Amino acid sequence: MKRALITGINGQDGSYLAEFLLDKGYEVYGTIKRNSVSENQTSRLDAIYDRIKKNLIYADLLDVPSLLHALKIADPSEVYNLAAQSHVRISFDQPVYTANATGLGTLNMLEAIRIHNPDIRMYQASSSEMFGNSIDADGYQRESTPMNPVSPYGCAKVFSYNICRNYRNSYQMFVSNGILFNHESPRRGTNFVTNKVVKAAVEIKLGLAKELALGNLNASRDWGHARDYVKAMWMMLQQDSPGDYVCATGISHTVLDLVEYTFSKLDLDWKAHVTQDPKFLRPEELDHLKGDPGKLKAETGWDPDYTFETMLDEMIEYWLSYYSGK
Repeated sequence: MKRALITGINGQDGSYLAEFLLDKGYEVYGTIKRNSVSENQTSRLDAIYDRIKKNLIYADLLDVPSLLHALKIADPSEVYNLAAQSHVRISFDQPVYTANATGLGTLNMLEAIRIHNPDIRMYQASSSEMFGNSIDADGYQRESTPMNPVSPYGCAKVFSYNICRNYRNSYQMFVSNGILFNHESPRRGTNFVTNKVVKAAVEIKLGLAKELALGNLNASRDWGHARDYVKAMWMMLQQDSPGDYVCATGISHTVLDLVEYTFSKLDLDWKAHVTQDPKFLRPEELDHLKGDPGKLKAETGWDPDYTFETMLDEMIEYWLSYYSGK
């Protein structure tokens, strides 16, 4: 039985990945941070909690001894480093913490693995935010596109990306970077725009709210489903050699597209409810993201099951069901 350690297992990606690996026959371990509201800390893991509760370990990417402790307990063959301060807008409010948790935290994990067992295969959660507004002539971003991030989060992820490549080359460690473009699900935090829009639209439909305040409606993103993307993470670590891979759908939509589709599915006129608020604008805006997953598909055979529309349909159904249960 393979053993895997997932940092940030209680996040959106961590919960889907844990389910995926359990279905593959893995023994799954995960790190969580202490939370003063412990009742909510593992809510995304409810479906599998009884299968992994004994394997949840308190640890923090800023605390190397705790990472070594987690590695000793789990003794994994694969580590999926998903933990981070992952909200781009909040990274402007907490740039130093973001740099430490999202940047130096990756270095801490690499060092812990190198000390404990350098034969462990590690997946690093890299991000399309690393590209910033760099776009190739054909309108896509790919592994060779220059990285010019426009947020503290993106800058921290570039450091993580490069230090992973450095450890791969310096110590012959199996470390793969998954350059994941935006990926969503019903488990996405409601301060991220997709779930923010869907949740608010359902609330408006049910008479629980009247309006939704957003930032830049023209921002364009390549949105996929988290369930598809965690499969790609696993596939990257099953290759004969490590590498860097863009994971994306290759199709972009604007925030306005997201709003229009969601409100129309609920028979609502978005113009009657959506406002723009400057506080949701970034100090430096990222206009367009669209990834080329050609390398990932060619080398691993990965292909997404969800479309933009079916992803949003699932999220709408989730919130409708959630409020009907209330």
